[in-house]
Amino acid sequence: VDVPFQEYVEQLLKPQDPARLGSDTLYFFGDNNLTEWGPLFQRYVPPAFRIPGTSPAYSFGIAGSGSGVPFHWHGPGFSEVIFGRKRWFLYPPDKTPHFHPNETTLAWLHHTYPTLPPAERPLECTLRPGEVLYFPDRWWHATLNLDTSVFISTFLG
Repeated sequence: VDVPFQEYVEQLLKPQDPARLGSDTLYFFGDNNLTEWGPLFQRYVPPAFRIPGTSPAYSFGIAGSGSGVPFHWHGPGFSEVIFGRKRWFLYPPDKTPHFHPNETTLAWLHHTYPTLPPAERPLECTLRPGEVLYFPDRWWHATLNLDTSVFISTFLG
């Protein structure tokens, strides 16, 4: 969906509805137009970490408090928070999490997470500005933005 950036930011600042479908969460992320965002990426200094034989693809994101991405997996990468806080939930590839794909991470945290026995809970961390998380290849992960958040993800291919 394409909307003017100002309209997106105005919607972003409204509280997120936990009953909203996970696929309907308003989230600016992904296929960034490098012509429009070129000046931002030219100033960006990526994490110093490297994995031999991979090349980075950067994606800039802005998201509102309470938004996030439901559990999914893909190749390896890094996530760096520029502003705000982002909570991460991670499971190794051989441990599929209990979740509904249309449920938001916020709804999962309120309804499913409290019912999980300690041994079935995910690894967790909260990233703050300037902090970087490496997510390994094929690890399940979900995110929850605890504040309005600005972040850059580096996907390694």
